[in-house]
Order: sequence, then C-alpha cells, then structure tokens
Amino acid sequence: MSPMTMPKPSEPAKAAFHKLVPPDPAISTRPMFGNLSAFVNGNMFCGLFGDDLFVRVSEGDQAKIRKQGGKAFEPMPGRAMTGYVVVPAGWQKKSEGTRDWIANALSWSKALPPKSAKAAKASSKTPLKKAASRRAR
Repeated sequence: MSPMTMPKPSEPAKAAFHKLVPPDPAISTRPMFGNLSAFVNGNMFCGLFGDDLFVRVSEGDQAKIRKQGGKAFEPMPGRAMTGYVVVPAGWQKKSEGTRDWIANALSWSKALPPKSAKAAKASSKTPLKKAASRRAR
C-alpha cells in the first residue's frame, strides 16, 4: 500500500487565506494535514486542503454551501469530517462571500467548548512490567 500524499496549497491560496482570516488575537494559524488551518480556543474553524478552503459551520450552513457548489470535506476519500464543508471553487476571487463564511465559521467555533491541551501519553509499560518482561526472555 502506498502512503497517501496530501495536496499542498499554492502560494496564492496561502496568501488569500492569510488575508481572509480575521486579525483576532484569539485566532492562531498552524499546519494541519500538511496545509494551513486557523484555530480559536483550540478548535479548528477553517483551513486549506490543497487549494480548497474548508470551514466548520452548522448543518444548515453546510447545506447552503453545498447548494452553492460546495462539498463535504474529505481529507481521506470516503471519510468526511463531520461539521466541515469545502466552499465552492473560486473562493479566492470572491473575497467578500468567503470572508463571510470564515466569519460564520469563527462564530460557530467560538461557541464550542474550548479544547484542553493534550496530556503527554503515559508509557503502556510501567517500570515493573518492563523488568518482568526482561526476565521472561
């Protein structure tokens, strides 16, 4: 099985994304899926997947975006991410409408409970179990 390759955004898509994400101190941008995404309170609310822009909005708004030509956000074919939808192609040229969808996604995600920082994973083997497994060899 060959490893899945993630699409990469073009420089114009990245520049458009940075222009459209509101300048809010509560927002952070960082890599996600090898691309670029925006977060508020630890929740991802929009991002790039290749040159596609996806947003996290209510089910009703997802339906509106689909009617405009949007589609389910599937980082892996057949595995749609619940709550996210890809806005129609041409989003970079329709900055006002795109800015509205991003603002809507930000508002929707701000209302979600903040994500807490993940604790470091504990080792599955305690020191006693490690010693016992060495003796059993």
